[in-house]
Amino acid sequence: MSLLNAIHEKLESFHPMERRLADYVLSDPSAIVQMTITELAGQSGSSTATISRFCKLFQCLNFPEFKRMLATELVHIEATPNQYQDIVAGNPLTDIVSAITTNHMRSLTDTTKLLDFGQLRTAIAALHEAGRVDLYGSGTSGMVAQDFFHKLIRIGKAAAVFSDPHMQLTSASSLTARDVAVGISYSGETLETINALRTAAEQGATTLSITRFGTNALAEQASIRLFTSSAEAGMRRGDMASRMAQLHIVDILFTGLVSEHFEEYVPRLERSFQTVRHYTGKEERTTR
Repeated sequence: MSLLNAIHEKLESFHPMERRLADYVLSDPSAIVQMTITELAGQSGSSTATISRFCKLFQCLNFPEFKRMLATELVHIEATPNQYQDIVAGNPLTDIVSAITTNHMRSLTDTTKLLDFGQLRTAIAALHEAGRVDLYGSGTSGMVAQDFFHKLIRIGKAAAVFSDPHMQLTSASSLTARDVAVGISYSGETLETINALRTAAEQGATTLSITRFGTNALAEQASIRLFTSSAEAGMRRGDMASRMAQLHIVDILFTGLVSEHFEEYVPRLERSFQTVRHYTGKEERTTR
């Protein structure tokens, strides 16, 4: 579930007591799942209150839930020992193909394990009811927002996508309680996206975030939170596996939306397809 990776990524941001606890968890995670909260507090030199706060940083309600997630991850690691592979100088092309395939497959698998079906259903319902859908993202996340935009307009949803920070704020300030704003950021710390989603929330719009797993500023602004795997370490330079994980969530949201309201949206999909084919004289091509 990428819990250990999420802890490792946040090491430098922890307070001293949290850092001590994090170091202890990372040093022997298999032992943690056998401990009570009191035992962990004593052996790590922390307190039960610190442990409880620490668990909530990673979307766990309490220590027992944290242990369940950790135990599940340890089983998964044993079953799939291959880690994300970074770019290596002079790698044979066959090894590159294998590495990228492994990275993408694991990213999708890890992200699927993080999915909260309650949040997914809420997101799908909000998108269906939305009068307008704003999509915010920068860089690679902006490309994902564009992909979601293309999907939504094909089913007749009033949608707009913005990567320019001024336009994000301008559009967000005009939203209403009938609308939905979606902020996409792998780190969850992209200031421009955070400000846009905060502005949308201030106007009463439903806010949805798609970020890496763990506590982050963008997710804190959202009423609906969806998470991707946060285990992409070296490969983050190219945002490869993380992009695939974000697109995975977008595809799930779109497919779930169309499936749940099949009679309404499928005729619109067919109409858009036939219109493009009529005026271009060829099959519709999707720009990625």
